Amino acid sequence: MTTATGTQAPPRPSVTKAFRAVLWRDVYVTSRELPTFVAQVVLQPLFLLFVFGRILTELGYADESYADLLFPGILALTAVLTGVQGTAFPLVIDFSFTKEIEDRLLAPMPVSLVAVEKILFAATRSLVAALVMFPIGVWVLGSIPWQSENWPWVAAFLLLGCVLGASMGMTLGTAVPPNRINVIFALVLTPLLFTGASQYPWPSLESLRWFQVVTALNPMTYVSEGLRGAMTPEVPHIAPWVCLVVLAGAVGLFGWLGIRGFRRRAID
Repeated sequence: MTTATGTQAPPRPSVTKAFRAVLWRDVYVTSRELPTFVAQVVLQPLFLLFVFGRILTELGYADESYADLLFPGILALTAVLTGVQGTAFPLVIDFSFTKEIEDRLLAPMPVSLVAVEKILFAATRSLVAALVMFPIGVWVLGSIPWQSENWPWVAAFLLLGCVLGASMGMTLGTAVPPNRINVIFALVLTPLLFTGASQYPWPSLESLRWFQVVTALNPMTYVSEGLRGAMTPEVPHIAPWVCLVVLAGAVGLFGWLGIRGFRRRAID
């Protein structure tokens, strides 16, 4: 391409290169604050694991096997909630206070890819947080349940949980007015935390049918049950293929809603 003065214009960077550059910038910034990031995201699951998995069992209020049942649920909780928080809060700040999102929108790539980058980055953060929970689980509980032959299932459900959380955060962060985000988070995260089967297996709720139905509507339930089936297969759980199908549908739905909401907010 030649300019009006006859000089050769610099080549336009490719979409792939621009996408990688934006993603690398986010990763680099987070890596410089890695200890702070890890402390923020693992504090809540760490104390849940310590109180429910260690204290209650040592006091005799819970069976010793409960810790093995609990750990996969805490992994799911960490993956999903870190993804939600890692997308929703930064989006509210970027769109309302710092206007940093305008710099991203100037990058030579479609607006939808900016949203995809946000989801991918948040999912990467939540995956790091979930992986950190493995050594923390060994430290707090003494040992964690593990079936070496089921590691592909563990990896699959962790990845799906991270992307699910990031997609839900994108939907929430683009749908809620900035001045209401704290209220909405209080109304959404608490039910998400306690109805996601992180502290109990879903089949055990048969005697509480109404609550079992409510829990089945929470997509995090299928992350918890998928990980529980892979790590503690002797515990009753939802079939892995059911979890995969539901999670794939939930990721597709929330991903579509989130990207659509991001485009609307970016154009406005």
